[in-house]
Amino acid sequence: MIRPAFLDAAEAALALLRNPILAEQWSSPSALPDFSTGGLARHLANQVTQTVTLLAAPPGKSAISVLEHFTGNAWVTSGMDSADNIDIRRRSEQTATATSPRELADAVDTALTDLGATVTAQPPDRIVDLGDWGLEVDDFLLTRVMELVVHTDDLAVSLGLPTPPMPQTATEATIQLLSSLAAWRHGSLNVIRALARQERAPTSISAL
Repeated sequence: MIRPAFLDAAEAALALLRNPILAEQWSSPSALPDFSTGGLARHLANQVTQTVTLLAAPPGKSAISVLEHFTGNAWVTSGMDSADNIDIRRRSEQTATATSPRELADAVDTALTDLGATVTAQPPDRIVDLGDWGLEVDDFLLTRVMELVVHTDDLAVSLGLPTPPMPQTATEATIQLLSSLAAWRHGSLNVIRALARQERAPTSISAL
């Protein structure tokens, strides 16, 4: 079910990228520190456009789990001022200056046309090569779904708009993934307390 969830979440993101308010606020600060609204929009679009590139590349030879994918990435726990996270923002800002909101939305639209056929045609054992490691295709798409759900909310808040509704499968998959990451970062007991016992809840169980 993650494949249609990815495509539906990408369609929701595209609708937001086509909102004319984005052009008006392209150079304004976003809801995320040190990220312009245009840079954030570019980062959101990357979750779709880069998927085309990765699925078109030769498959990888071995895969790790989704949890290992995140726990092996320094940006997950290193904080917004780390070199990894600064580099993520810098690359998005640089590419945002080379495009316009309309061009960005058109690129996502074109990518979605391609992905509509490509995603469904992937064999279940296809490994997406990410360089240092690989992920099975459905696990890779799960990571993209999480990024789409989280950053669509970020962009909507940045534009002062209601967050577009996401397909239930996408939101449920995102909650499950973020819960697993939160338990890894903070311990299962702290996550349980945060969800069930307000009087003993930790200050934060943020997964990212």
